[in-house]
Amino acid sequence: MKNKNMTEQFINDVGFEGYTFIEGGVCAAKGFKAAGVNAHIKANSQKNDMALIYCDKICNAAALYTQNKVKGAPIVVTKRHLADGRAQAVIVNSGNANTCNSNGIEIAEGACELTAKALDISSENVIVASTGVIGQKLSLEPFEKNIPILKEKLSENGYNDACTAIMTTDTRQKQFAVEFKLGDKVCRLGGMSKGSGMINPNMATMLAFITTDVKISSEMLHSALKQINAITYNMVSVDGDTSTNDMVTLLSSGYADNNEITEFNEDYNIFIYALHAVMMNLAKETARDGEGASKLITCVVKNADTEETAKATALSVVNSPLLKTAVSAADANWGRVMCAIGYADADFDVSRVSVDFASKAGEVRVCENGVGVDFSEDEAYKILSEEEVIIIIDLHSGDNPAVAWGCDLTYDYVKINAEYRS
Repeated sequence: MKNKNMTEQFINDVGFEGYTFIEGGVCAAKGFKAAGVNAHIKANSQKNDMALIYCDKICNAAALYTQNKVKGAPIVVTKRHLADGRAQAVIVNSGNANTCNSNGIEIAEGACELTAKALDISSENVIVASTGVIGQKLSLEPFEKNIPILKEKLSENGYNDACTAIMTTDTRQKQFAVEFKLGDKVCRLGGMSKGSGMINPNMATMLAFITTDVKISSEMLHSALKQINAITYNMVSVDGDTSTNDMVTLLSSGYADNNEITEFNEDYNIFIYALHAVMMNLAKETARDGEGASKLITCVVKNADTEETAKATALSVVNSPLLKTAVSAADANWGRVMCAIGYADADFDVSRVSVDFASKAGEVRVCENGVGVDFSEDEAYKILSEEEVIIIIDLHSGDNPAVAWGCDLTYDYVKINAEYRS
């Protein structure tokens, strides 16, 4: 199964035949429960800020982490705990990133130990994650007080409370789940994520927790996660900043009782399509919910000579502040698209490039063979005034596509980040 096929599936809006979207988020898969509480980590906060995810058996597990050289203490601890590809619980907080703290490792390990004690499991099987302000001290006190409460609240219906608890500047919950079959076995895969600002590939600034009841080895989980992350979360950008705490985890309970996936075969292909269905939608919602954003920007690049060229071009466009502000104003300033294409880290013949703007209001070509064409400014304004805008770029140099997601840049982005610590 090639990544290109899944990208083409999205571009052509084929849908996910054989995969049914269901409720349940991170609790949709058999064996998983979750809970969320307000631990008052951030002063005067009225929302949940601590969550617990638990499976009643040890799971095969995999994770990917931020590429930022500065890494939060939870990243260091979780990497160590997942060295054996096994986990059983996740403890996560928002409001404080536990990053650049002298006692950060102590706090992260302490949170794991408190979780393990409450659940009567090994602390080595606990994943810990944090998100929020960098460089502010974090105490174990909120964990000591609230982990026992979380344990008592664990429920198969706890996914909404848990999802709310990981939000920071997010304005909406981000969770999806799908049901599908492997042979005659009904399988489920679902997840939740957070991310709104400090979003840039490798990965987008976010936390994501995905669970499945498919029986699959840790090695295959890691392979699937890496493969799908490359065309979902790594193709999202809001503001060009890469966080210190990015983490996406994938846990498998195996309760679907399918033939265990231990190699690249048709069952593996079916599994990664399910993973793509969930992660692609979570990635899109991350871009849609960019800090201060009013519009989702999808950049589709077609007919590149290589996948790398297609990806670099798409990301260059959604990263452009000038393009983002133009979309915010519904200004069909297609020259800003060409400018962003031109400084992409890729080689292609600019004289063959065409650009279209599209949305549910229609589609208009604004550039062909590298030069502008006559078009209706009024029609373009209507198209760009929609909440979802698509920029279609045809490089006419091969058959490789890519999709990147971003958002417009508004005055509210500055306001939100100017007041982030208040």
